[in-house]
Amino acid sequence: MGISQYIKEIGRGARGAKPLTRAQACDLFGQVLDGTVTDLEIGAFCLAMRIKGETPEEMAGFLDATQARLNHFPASGRPLIVLPSYNGARKLPVLTPLLALLLAREGLPVLVHGAATESSRVLASNVLAALGYQAPEAIKSIANGEVVFAPTELLCPGLKRLLDVRRVVGLRNPGHSVVKLIQPTMAPCLIVSSYTHPEYARSMAATFELTGTSALLSRGLEGEVVSDPRRTSQIDGFLRGERIPLQAQQTGTLAEVEGLPKEIDIETTARYTRRVLAGDAPVPAALTQQVQFIQQLASRL
Repeated sequence: MGISQYIKEIGRGARGAKPLTRAQACDLFGQVLDGTVTDLEIGAFCLAMRIKGETPEEMAGFLDATQARLNHFPASGRPLIVLPSYNGARKLPVLTPLLALLLAREGLPVLVHGAATESSRVLASNVLAALGYQAPEAIKSIANGEVVFAPTELLCPGLKRLLDVRRVVGLRNPGHSVVKLIQPTMAPCLIVSSYTHPEYARSMAATFELTGTSALLSRGLEGEVVSDPRRTSQIDGFLRGERIPLQAQQTGTLAEVEGLPKEIDIETTARYTRRVLAGDAPVPAALTQQVQFIQQLASRL
């Protein structure tokens, strides 16, 4: 056991490093998640992958290892909509809770999962808690029209430990990509995922195709999976790995969005979310469109 033989391959720099096979990546990541390797090896793995970058084959292997160790939510009536939420608010309010509740209003079961990766940001979990949605202590069935928030450690403690390496090293690692792609149920589900840089869009799309995943992929709001209400972004769907173009990107950015607050604190964001759901403020057009795309894909699962 040990991952030194893999570090030799991936740790030779951007030009000299060799990609791992899917099976090798699965073995490596499984050992990392199981905690059977040293902190020094984990640090070397994280830095090597940060320099080299992950190939779709490697990401598929990392996902294979993670899926085998996930605590899966049991099947519910309709396909589960999965919203990873790990970035939080930076300049605009975090709207992932609003997206989750809009989807639940359409009768879909929704799972939001996440963890704090930067202590200074307002997270979806903070806003959901302010709205009365507390994280469960154990895996539970999610009913149609219900929203549940699950901390990453409930899904996979080893994955949470890997995310926490960022607090020591200061850099993202493959765990931050994996959490946006996991399927925390054995039942049909749709992963709503996002990217911040174009290269991630290409690699994530290739991973969805390779793993046969059903997903919605777009450029999100400050790293969150919810559509940016100021822009019309490219959105692609994937049904069991088959890409379905849904929306082309359009140029231009709105100066302001009606009703959207300028403050990003928990209470203001929760208040805005309540107002939109009550009909006292308009649903941003980008979110309305995103909900419709998710419904279309979910109906075909």
